[in-house]
Order: sequence, then C-alpha cells, then structure tokens
Amino acid sequence: MSAAAVERPYGKRPLIAEANRLMERNPGYRVEIIGGQILVSPPPDGPHGDVMTDLTLPFIAAGLHGTESRLIQGIGLWLPTGAEDYAIPDLSLVDADYRDHLIENNCYDPVCFRLVLEVTSSNYRTDLRTKVTAYAEAKVPVYVIVDRKHERLHVLTDPVGDTYENHRPHAPGEIVSLPDSLGAKVTLDVAEILKAGQAKKVDRPDPDRNGT
Repeated sequence: MSAAAVERPYGKRPLIAEANRLMERNPGYRVEIIGGQILVSPPPDGPHGDVMTDLTLPFIAAGLHGTESRLIQGIGLWLPTGAEDYAIPDLSLVDADYRDHLIENNCYDPVCFRLVLEVTSSNYRTDLRTKVTAYAEAKVPVYVIVDRKHERLHVLTDPVGDTYENHRPHAPGEIVSLPDSLGAKVTLDVAEILKAGQAKKVDRPDPDRNGT
C-alpha cells in the first residue's frame, strides 16, 4: 500500500499518540511510523482489494492458514528502526502463536512473521524502498511486493542489515515458487496476480478535439 509522509508534530506528544489521532480522524486510512516519520495511506482502490483476495488463495490452499501458521491482513509489525516505529503490511504470514508476541499498540514482535506482502498503490516508492529497509532490519525472512506500477512481482529473501541479500523481480508469464521456509509449497502466477490488480483506464476527453 502506498503512503504519504506527514511531518513529526511539534511538542512532546509521542508519535504513536499522533498516529492514533490521525487514524481516528481518518477512518479507513492506514497510519504507520517508519524511521520516526508518520506515513498515511488512503483507502486502497478496488483492484488492490481484488488482488489481495487472489493472493490469499494459494496460501490457504497450501494449508498455511491453520494450526501452525495464520494468514492475516493488516496486522501490526513492531519495527526496530525507531523507538515508536511500526508497519502494517497488506498481508502477513505469522506463526500461529503470534498472540504471545504482542508488544504494544496492537503490534507484534517480528520474530513471529514468516512473510510480509505489499501491493503498491500511488506512492509505490514506499513499498519498493522504505519498507525494504524496515522489513530487512526487522529480519522478516520473506518480503513480496506486487508492483502494479511496473508490472512486476518482487521476492526478497535473506535479510542482512538494512537490505535483502536476494532480490528477484518477476515478469508476467513466470510462475514463482516462494521459499519452503514458509512451511508449505506456494506458487504464484505473476500474470494472473498483476491482471487482478489492474485499474480500469478512464478515457478523458481531448480538449483539442472539442473546439470552442
């Protein structure tokens, strides 16, 4: 999901308090804190939700939403990148005992996350850059990005420091197998996923043809 930056508020009020205030004032928006900066994401469009639904199906079919692991949308991930940092991935695969790893502000220890997944929107750079660093530093083993802007599916594995050692972009026509570390075999059809995420193009009138 994309995000727009909001400057840190003046005064002594904690960032988390400010983030929660923004969520209360803007129902449906997603508010995160990464690198000490508040990021606010507007409600996603329909195709974003469509591709999200399609993405859950292979994980569920592989038995990953069961007694050993759970597939959850919009679960908070506590980050080590700042005193109040947290992210809310579009989709996460977590250990079934994730409830035992609650830290604060409805966010959970990254140790229980097996995979995080983001579907890009307007500000795709947040998912492709900012969150790569955040999730790598949190040592999330697998990060998947559905890049609707450039029509690619990225699979990042093996976090080292503030990046991932392995980063592979996949194009339509490829069938991608995710790492076995997830707990079961999951394959993704890149073309089908990107097709589900396509927004309808709106034909705009050409003012030069309308005359005066």
